[in-house]
Amino acid sequence: MSKLQDRYTSSVEVEEVLLDASNIPKFNHGRMEGKRERPITKKNVRSIWLLFLVIASVFVFKIFSLQIVKGEEYRTIAENNRVDKGMIIAERGVVYDVRGEMIVWNEVDESGEYDFPIRAYTDRSGLGQVLGYVSYPKKDNRGFFFRTDYLGRSGVELAFDDVLKGHNGTKIVEVDALSDVVSEFAIDNPVEGGAITLSIDAELSETMYDIIATSSEQAGFRSGAAAIMDINTGEILALTSYPSFDPEVMADGDDTDLINEYNNDDRLPFLNKVVGGAYTPGSIVKPFVAYAALENNIISPEKTIVSNGYILVPNRYNPSNPTRFNDWRAHGKMTMREAIAFSSNVYFYIIGGGFGDQEGLGITKMAANYRRFGMGALTGINIAQEQAGVVPDPAWKQEVFNDDWRLGDTYFTAIGQFGFLTTPIQMLRAYAALANGGYLVEPHVLKDHQGEKIDIGIDAAKMSIIHEGMRKTVNFPGGTARSLERKDVAIAAKSGTAEVGVGNAYVNSWAAGFWPYEEPKYAFILMMDKAPRSNALGAARIMGDVVQWMSINRPEYLGIEVEESADI
Repeated sequence: MSKLQDRYTSSVEVEEVLLDASNIPKFNHGRMEGKRERPITKKNVRSIWLLFLVIASVFVFKIFSLQIVKGEEYRTIAENNRVDKGMIIAERGVVYDVRGEMIVWNEVDESGEYDFPIRAYTDRSGLGQVLGYVSYPKKDNRGFFFRTDYLGRSGVELAFDDVLKGHNGTKIVEVDALSDVVSEFAIDNPVEGGAITLSIDAELSETMYDIIATSSEQAGFRSGAAAIMDINTGEILALTSYPSFDPEVMADGDDTDLINEYNNDDRLPFLNKVVGGAYTPGSIVKPFVAYAALENNIISPEKTIVSNGYILVPNRYNPSNPTRFNDWRAHGKMTMREAIAFSSNVYFYIIGGGFGDQEGLGITKMAANYRRFGMGALTGINIAQEQAGVVPDPAWKQEVFNDDWRLGDTYFTAIGQFGFLTTPIQMLRAYAALANGGYLVEPHVLKDHQGEKIDIGIDAAKMSIIHEGMRKTVNFPGGTARSLERKDVAIAAKSGTAEVGVGNAYVNSWAAGFWPYEEPKYAFILMMDKAPRSNALGAARIMGDVVQWMSINRPEYLGIEVEESADI
């Protein structure tokens, strides 16, 4: 038995009894006061020391790893988190129209998504393909710019990207441990891009667009396009393509539903149809055939040809089955001027390919003359991707169809059919050359800029016959562009209807010309694409509505003198 047991079993002291019974020191037994406790063993002490040793080892290892092994890496990260060299995105240049209206500019992003200026575009309709749009600078998931510039994607934004884009600046940014910005200051200020003033009248272009849009819905046209150009400088005064798109939607890229709608629209709203759309021109090529016939002494302008509504070409292999080439109407007797005014197919079949005792130009001279006026070639305008188009000839037919050229092919090429394809901008430049004395001018959209001019050697006396025929088209009974006749300005014009589609079920309608007739200043083109044959609304009438608007709102473009009101 232990000493402790001996003590408590052998004898009990009086003091102990009294102490236990009365709790004189007033121990709190609930907290184990006054109770004997079991002593801590050496084993427990060793366990505690071992636990502390493990914890200390972990701390030492972690400190070694942070300070020694990865010290340099974390030091660099810490310094970068504290002070960083940031990018200041330069503002892009502003775009104005010819009248000083701001049509592309920069704004602060109120949503906070972008920390640089965003592009804002005019709300005027019909300018999407002209202005184009941009893609914005981009950051990676760590917040660093991997694309530091705005990218021009189309239109003016792409064509003049080098002028519009500025030079980015740099800044020092200091942040605290929580990555909150403490201070920042620029060390290299950005330089904003240059401003551009276009030759385009935004309101006139919008008006053309709205008239084309309304007419398309009324008559069932699929789409349309129009442009007006200074015949001497090449400055485009107005240009629109229907349907169009909202450049701001494309720049922001957030409205995916609308963007998908654009992409799936078979009317091709992204296509600048004036520049990049190739269409069968139809009768608007007839003035060029007439000029070539005069220049090559094929026919006198006073010689009369009779149209009974068709010609029959003998078939030497089957005489009882001649080939019939129809006119769109029996026009009776006519000289060259009336043939242009009436747009007689028979007359141009004959001077183009020959018939009876009347010699024709032939396809070689005809095709060369078309190309002389710029058809089948790029014009050089840079606001959209151009198409060269097609001027049909024997080499083209052999390459495409592996077939020989025939007389009927020449006839159809003389009236702008068969495989003929031109862009509206080509025809606009060609009509400008008719009006300006024989200069092919490079079209462009910059105010006060002179486009490159090429002299194609026109005989003014012979060309005056063509002008007279085009004037008769507007003011002579039976002329096909009578809707352009006005008292305030004399217009010379040519209309055209091209049969397209399977079985020629559809038509393209064209109007082309220039004004003022006496001293030409502007040429115009308007094309309406793919309407049912039953449609009675032609491009000349639509262009007449545009001219009517100009006579009220832009009389100076028509050469109409406006009396200034006297000061009161």
